[in-house]
Amino acid sequence: MKSLPLRAALAALILGAASNLAARPLVVCTEASPEGFDIVQYTTAVTADASAETIFNRLVDFKPGTTDIEPALATHWDISPDGLTYTFHLREGVKFHTTDYFKPTRTLNADDVLWSLNRQLRTDHPWHAKTSVGYPYFESMAFKDLLKSVEKTDEHTVVITLTRPEAPFLRDMAMAFTSIYSAEYADQLLKAGNTADLNSKPIGTGPFIFQRYNKDAQVRYKANPDYFRGKPPSDTLVFAIATDNNVRLQKLRANECQVALYPKPDDVPAIKADPTLKVAEIEALVTGYIAMNTQHKYLSDARVRRAINMAFDRQTHVDQLFGKGNALVAVNPYPPTMIGYNTRNQSPPYDLAKARALLKEAGVPDGAVLTLFTRNGGGPTNPNPRLSAEMLQADLAKIGLRLDIRVMEWAEMLRRAKNGEADLVSTGWAGDNGDPDNFLTPLLGCEAAKTGENYARWCNPRFQELITRAREVIDNDERARLYSEALAVYDEDQPWISMAHPKMFTAMRENVEGYVINPLTNNNFATTKVK
Repeated sequence: MKSLPLRAALAALILGAASNLAARPLVVCTEASPEGFDIVQYTTAVTADASAETIFNRLVDFKPGTTDIEPALATHWDISPDGLTYTFHLREGVKFHTTDYFKPTRTLNADDVLWSLNRQLRTDHPWHAKTSVGYPYFESMAFKDLLKSVEKTDEHTVVITLTRPEAPFLRDMAMAFTSIYSAEYADQLLKAGNTADLNSKPIGTGPFIFQRYNKDAQVRYKANPDYFRGKPPSDTLVFAIATDNNVRLQKLRANECQVALYPKPDDVPAIKADPTLKVAEIEALVTGYIAMNTQHKYLSDARVRRAINMAFDRQTHVDQLFGKGNALVAVNPYPPTMIGYNTRNQSPPYDLAKARALLKEAGVPDGAVLTLFTRNGGGPTNPNPRLSAEMLQADLAKIGLRLDIRVMEWAEMLRRAKNGEADLVSTGWAGDNGDPDNFLTPLLGCEAAKTGENYARWCNPRFQELITRAREVIDNDERARLYSEALAVYDEDQPWISMAHPKMFTAMRENVEGYVINPLTNNNFATTKVK
């Protein structure tokens, strides 16, 4: 080989180094395994991060770091004066992912939108029955009653007609369950009899292309070079799964990952003091709660639920779990920054004598056993599930109730909770669209009680009437009044132990750029890079 001139050799060296740097993966330590990649089957944040925020897009999006709507696969839209018809004009030239299992022959068009929404809406759709769990978000948000039709007028125009006005509709359309799939890929799978591949070999238009998934270990993606917003700066994205937040922090310190989601709040000061690390934080739209199964023995009586709430030492619980100043004690199902928050509702007074009297009045024997399901790893709504469960166990023991704690993997816990197996379920919710309806309808509505997404199985006709009316009203003041009244009904029946509205934290290496923390708790890495 002939030697290169010095200048040429230096240039080659620099280009080689730059290429190596560009190829370095962005590794994110995340807290749980996704349940799958067909996002319409699931409601958990970890699954949305692994699918909706990486692989898919929707007609509209939230502006990064906000709850404001911006164009996505639709460049613009028109709304009829009566609020019943939405006409979406699609972006042209958007490419679907090319992989070893799918080679698209066309770009995005209206057929893909019709397939994605009508699959969930229409029982005669050839894919409607191709899921064992149904469409939990679509159903619990009552979209099957809201959508009258989804039609196209041409290849790049989709018209959605509603059965009634729906104030949060555009925000709903930015949520994960409205992600747009490739109808061409779906047809390929259906003809081949491989419909299950939609959940394990996903195809979308998003910033990253799925490569492989090793359960409980990692999910691996590569950057989409044809992404309509521009190729992501990180050539490779890896979600490294570590259920223990201590392990995530250790991996971050060792530079085995460059981003660690959901550090424990009491670790945040030390992270901030480390010159190689930094922390993003936000007052997120988040609630940690314990659902009480109102269809189970004893818990079907509101007096028992009130007694449990009276025995729960909220402030101590929140301070121990989150650290002082890192969370608000919860009273309502959603945080006080949202419209309709009922300031008249108060935490039940901590009163052990009154709690014991209520249990006796309701005929609950001393030593009665209740089961609590909780997860095996910490997240933003509960950084230490085991400690939280043991503290509740100690509280209930003071009023003669025994708590049987069942710790399990996240996906198993959700599956069994949806089946109604537990008396109590320790869980949490991150708002998906900045609207109160997104907390109340999917978590406490009557339709969600049928599907199991409402773990309390609570269905109060007056509450349902109020939140249904609030969805149909455009005026914010009237919506706020209706929500406040609905929260008074919730306070009377107490189907939950409302625990906390915590701050959300994301830890990262000092040289990470472009990450935007989101009040909706979504994690999107399309603009994130390691310097």
